[in-house]
Amino acid sequence: MPTSAAVEKHLAALRACELCPRMHRPAVGGRAVTGKVLLVGQAPGDKEPVLGRPFAWTAGRTLFKWFHGALGWSEDETRDRIYFAAVCRCFPGKRPTGGDRVPAPDEIANCAAWLEKEFALLRPTLVLPVGKLAIGQFLGERPLTETIGQQFEITWRGYTADCIPLPHPSGASPWHRMEPGLTLLNRALTLVAKHEAIRAGKS
Repeated sequence: MPTSAAVEKHLAALRACELCPRMHRPAVGGRAVTGKVLLVGQAPGDKEPVLGRPFAWTAGRTLFKWFHGALGWSEDETRDRIYFAAVCRCFPGKRPTGGDRVPAPDEIANCAAWLEKEFALLRPTLVLPVGKLAIGQFLGERPLTETIGQQFEITWRGYTADCIPLPHPSGASPWHRMEPGLTLLNRALTLVAKHEAIRAGKS
């Protein structure tokens, strides 16, 4: 088990990262959690760098509502018990046609080094990728209907863990609010609630 000081040191280095010139700094990190559950989001929006935490806006409200319903945890308890990572840690900026820019392959590769350090530091036993971009890093590109509601065993950069994918809680996506997405999401959250790493976090 790493110390909180070791995780704080890692987060300080992460927030000082300047590898990607097109990204809007600062990098966004969560709390210095030392548990075995690692949530991997896609990339922060424009509000997260200002507020200084991941999932700080509307998608976050939906995500924490899911966890409250499935686990009984408040937002604060969830942030204290789950380590929040992401495919990319800086806001990519807006597309000229509207919406957030999708991170480029070189930006994803740069940020993967931070994720690799987190796997080495935390040795997570449960990974929760949120959204297609995050799911793709661990399971490859695949339809959500064949992915959400299932538990997979993954090996990533030499580290083995269970993986329970979740859809992105974006208000722009209706997938998790209509069938079959709603049923598959509830199935996924039931798997999360039953996982040993989550039960250990409740004790």
